Amino acid sequence: MMQTFNIVDLVLQGFVFLLVILFFVSLFLFVKRILINQKEKAANNAKLEKKLDKIIELLEKGNRDK
Repeated sequence: MMQTFNIVDLVLQGFVFLLVILFFVSLFLFVKRILINQKEKAANNAKLEKKLDKIIELLEKGNRDK
């Protein structure tokens, strides 16, 4: 009877340990994904700014020609 409780306790402790590991892995992957998304957004913003600068330059050139 006593050995059954020890096995159950061991299984439950292993399960809790796996849940803790899963939590930290999930947290790590979540933070990693956020950082990757921020880098992509920064790159997209830089591209957009270049395009807007080109549009403004063309508009100013068009106004000078009139």
